Amino acid sequence: MYIDHVHFYVEDAKAWRDWFVSIFGFSPIASGLSADTHSEVVGIGRICIVLSAARTEQSAIAQYLRQHPPGVVNIALRVPQLEPVLAQAIAAGMPLLQSIQTRSQQRWAIVGGWESLQHTLIEGDGLAAALAHLGSERSIEFAPVPPSQHSPFLGVDHVVLNVAAGELERAVAWYEAGLGLCRQQVFAIHTDRSALCSQVLKHPQGSVQMPINEPASSSSQIQEFLDHNRGAGIQHIAIATANVVESIARLRQRGLAFLPVPQTYYDELPQRSGFQLLAAQWQAIAREQVLVDWPSDRPEAMLLQAFTQPIFSQPTFFFELIERQRYQVNQRTHQAEGFGEGNFRALFEAIEREQLKRGSLQ
Repeated sequence: MYIDHVHFYVEDAKAWRDWFVSIFGFSPIASGLSADTHSEVVGIGRICIVLSAARTEQSAIAQYLRQHPPGVVNIALRVPQLEPVLAQAIAAGMPLLQSIQTRSQQRWAIVGGWESLQHTLIEGDGLAAALAHLGSERSIEFAPVPPSQHSPFLGVDHVVLNVAAGELERAVAWYEAGLGLCRQQVFAIHTDRSALCSQVLKHPQGSVQMPINEPASSSSQIQEFLDHNRGAGIQHIAIATANVVESIARLRQRGLAFLPVPQTYYDELPQRSGFQLLAAQWQAIAREQVLVDWPSDRPEAMLLQAFTQPIFSQPTFFFELIERQRYQVNQRTHQAEGFGEGNFRALFEAIEREQLKRGSLQ
């Protein structure tokens, strides 16, 4: 199981298509107009994003955006066989929102996830399920095929779901039973001002990873997200890259803003056990304000992460750039796995500083 595509509801599909093209270097793939919806599909490498906007006040998208700000409505999952996964989801209580559809080489169905989140379950290769959001095949207009380009991005590494206080265990059990995700790391992060709890989930056969967060204090940044989002939702999506420093430098040049990290973080980094960065690496990481973590018993398994500012007008959804460094053990190549508590805490503190600027944290 891995992430096939991500579907956003936005206020202007064309404007956000152009944003992904100009900022992230995505290529436009297709667009479609129906009576009440305008949708655009963009992609790069193994990442595919669908952007849909309302054309009428009666559309489902308009109704959604009256209740929530723009954001992720559907995390689509590619599965090896549709029927058993769909049967498991329905048996666990996930509502069937769309029965099995077939187009080209793909078959899919849509089930309800946590609260307003949906999941399209897809069998087979291709873009048919993503393009189905654009309406009938006759209404789809394909963009010119762009020249082949090397993608700096490897795919979607993970998605993070925020749920209400007291709902973490129930949400985790929901995804365990419905989609077969398994529990991994647990985090409890707190400062003098606020706190959160998080449970990481991962599919045992595939790349799908989904940490789920709940607030552990009324002033938590997770609670701020829930208040602005008016309910649970996807807080951020992490995009994997082979070189996070180069990727961030390129994105900054194109105008993407990242959460700032204080210089004291980098001044203290060499004091940590297992520090192995060369001077030039340390300087580049500090310049681009990348968070760095590694397990004490395997310092070469380095995890590098950076987080954008929220991309919409409210402090809700943002992107993450992540590099899981590769290393050798007994002539076999491995890569950093899981999530580092040091980076998790550093992100938490960075968002707290933004909360203080907004006046939402005292």
